[in-house]
Amino acid sequence: MPKFYARRRVSILAALTGLIASVALLNSPTASAALPTPVSASTARSYLSQLTVATENRTGYSRDLFPTWITISGTCNTREWILKRDGTNVVTDSACAATSGSWYSPYDGATWTAASDVDIDHLVPLAEAWDSGASKWTTAQRQAFANDVTRPQLLAVTDNVNQAKGDQDPATWMPSRTAYRCTYVRAWVQVKYYYDLSVDSAEKSALTNYLASC
Repeated sequence: MPKFYARRRVSILAALTGLIASVALLNSPTASAALPTPVSASTARSYLSQLTVATENRTGYSRDLFPTWITISGTCNTREWILKRDGTNVVTDSACAATSGSWYSPYDGATWTAASDVDIDHLVPLAEAWDSGASKWTTAQRQAFANDVTRPQLLAVTDNVNQAKGDQDPATWMPSRTAYRCTYVRAWVQVKYYYDLSVDSAEKSALTNYLASC
């Protein structure tokens, strides 16, 4: 079982901060790319030093083992909730589907006006989570991870950029927009620490190097 259930003492403040930020952004008509603010670089470096280094194992992985998308609020599922949070002037219909608005993708700096051009990225990919510990979780725990709107784990981005990223970790893929890389690695480490996921040696080396310049 993941140790995150025993980590409430270190994560409750971060969770509340993320939730407050999310609520504020939902009420802001100009909100965009509203990823909950990740921990500081110094905290991320501390978290990284505590993560277990282990070889990844994808045996038995299936995306279906991580149920998405679930209802978050009213008629809004996770994707629709993130589209509202991360977009600007988003208008939705009675089913919570976005009918208009604009979305800025912090990975590549592109702006889109059709929700169909936007994917919701799992910052730590589902397959990566499986490789580094989630294979031992229950389905309920994997569902919570796949739909986590409190931690900096879900973000609206350009669809083909998300598809190019796939299940890669920071050793082999980083946002092309260099100004976002510090935010990205801080978020990555925070999510891995919260869920007690391991890192492989190349991943840890890459994270260490990026955090050194944050």
